[in-house]
Amino acid sequence: MSYQLTIEPLDATIEVEEGQTVLDAALRQGIYIPHACGHGLCGTCKVRVSDGEVDHGAANPFALMDFERDEGKTLACCCTLQSDATIEADIDEEPDAEVIPVRDFAATVARIATLTPTIKAIHLQLDKPIHFQAGQYVQLEIPGLGQSRAFSIANAPAEVQASGEIELNVRIVAGGAGTGYLHEKLKAGDRLRLSGPYGRFFVRESAQLPMLFMAGGSGLSSPRAMILDLLGKGCTQPITLVYGQRSRDELYYDAEFRALVQRHPNFTYVAALSHEPEGTDWSGARGFVHEAAKAHFPQGFAGHKAYLCGPPPMIEACIAALMQGRLFERDIYTEKFLSAADAQSARSPLFRRV
Repeated sequence: MSYQLTIEPLDATIEVEEGQTVLDAALRQGIYIPHACGHGLCGTCKVRVSDGEVDHGAANPFALMDFERDEGKTLACCCTLQSDATIEADIDEEPDAEVIPVRDFAATVARIATLTPTIKAIHLQLDKPIHFQAGQYVQLEIPGLGQSRAFSIANAPAEVQASGEIELNVRIVAGGAGTGYLHEKLKAGDRLRLSGPYGRFFVRESAQLPMLFMAGGSGLSSPRAMILDLLGKGCTQPITLVYGQRSRDELYYDAEFRALVQRHPNFTYVAALSHEPEGTDWSGARGFVHEAAKAHFPQGFAGHKAYLCGPPPMIEACIAALMQGRLFERDIYTEKFLSAADAQSARSPLFRRV
């Protein structure tokens, strides 16, 4: 059994299977509804039901309050239809967004490489080609858990097209069942399932402005794919990457970025270590990402497009630094997927882009 869903203001009508969430149905038709956590916790995917009946599912009462339910609002990530319905969604025009329906893939683990003591690169050979924009992510099903986890694709679309492999950089989380399995049990030859691509974290190339990428921890995945894609296509706009880790043993793809600096005069790489022991021969920046960026751009950040990816505290600090440096919301973009834990500290909905 299925229902018809009309999405306004697009005037698009799609079919939604019984038990399928509104968000999943829309994404599989290439229709993007803003979302982040996917767990009913952050409220990013809130829509208004103007006609029809829905089941709110597992929507958190703080993300979808009682008075909002009474007003006909619901969370697209966990609501299901109980009749034909019409919803009103807050959908922005994005001239650089490609219409790419979400699909399901089977994959074989081609190889696993240790990047740092806490981060592994998992290379997956897909059963069919995947089309995506650099910066997007996939949802990887974790065997035996009945759950999926979001991971950004760390290699550029051209490389994926040539090899048929996507690379996922996975940082182990203390006590995390999903990342624990991927680090400790997964091996070459294993079969996995995933879906994608998801997200609207991609370069706004049509802006033709200098670009600043700010990344921390395993948040380097998306910026790496975006930068490799830009340079591979011959982009001539200035590109700056400010990347932070705690110590040198956690700094990965450092040599790759230093080599890119030598080959591309428009690319600048700033590595910053926040907890590198004193007395080592580290000659790069010390401190946090936002501090290194402010030191590198003493005149401020006006005239740039900024792309941020990393843990929530880093994102918060970077946004504050960028705004103090005369760069504002319309020119700041952040990766929008959140873990269930991160969703508890999601940003205020007053910040629509970031």
